[in-house]
Amino acid sequence: MAISFNLSAELRSDKGKGASRRLRRLGKVPGILYGAGEGPVQLSFNHNEVQNSLAHEAFYSHILKIKVGKDEHQAIIKDLQRHPAKPVIMHLDFLRVKDDVEIRVHVPLHFKNEKEAVGVKTQGGVVSHNMIEVEIACLPRYLPEFIEVDVIALELNHALHLSDLKLPEGVRVVQLAYGEEHNLPVVSVHHPRIEVEEEPAAAATPAEGAAPAEGAAAAAPAAGEAKPGDAKAPAAAGGKAPAADKGKDKK
Repeated sequence: MAISFNLSAELRSDKGKGASRRLRRLGKVPGILYGAGEGPVQLSFNHNEVQNSLAHEAFYSHILKIKVGKDEHQAIIKDLQRHPAKPVIMHLDFLRVKDDVEIRVHVPLHFKNEKEAVGVKTQGGVVSHNMIEVEIACLPRYLPEFIEVDVIALELNHALHLSDLKLPEGVRVVQLAYGEEHNLPVVSVHHPRIEVEEEPAAAATPAEGAAPAEGAAAAAPAAGEAKPGDAKAPAAAGGKAPAADKGKDKK
């Protein structure tokens, strides 16, 4: 059974940050509806109703029905602003759609048979997702909820690109219209990363002329220097012998 989303909205005349804050305090979300050759309409939505709808992935890639009084509009969600720290929706942008006018929408990618892929099951690789959604163009009646990507035949060190996607009828990938250089990889299989533990480095030998480390034994004294504890120290090179103790009494 296909999912459908219906939102109720009210017209609002107040604009600006102050008016938007007042709406949020009342449990409402400010929004706007525009496009399809008609002027923009300022709306307000019930916060809880919108939040419940956003819990479904399909909400982002479905034709929505927005009821404003006695009027009903078909639209897709074009932009969504959330509070950076609270579970609060700050603003909503909706784009009107017409049955005979092509639309551009980002739809999610659903990956299939990842564990059974040749590069995983028989060649020891792992799957890496380069994209999780793709922008498509189509008429509203052809809009898919998601695009399935089957990787069962994907081998090690190989990838599926945008041009390899199997698209539903009437759907094309927008990026491919800009040239072959935009045919980017969507999913690939590669060798798993192995983290190698580093062995502890050997104790470094001090370089010649470098000061000894703290706590290391002192170097041997140079020639001509007195050693600690020696009773007598030799005379310096070219010097005289130490004089007799002058403090001794003469007889």
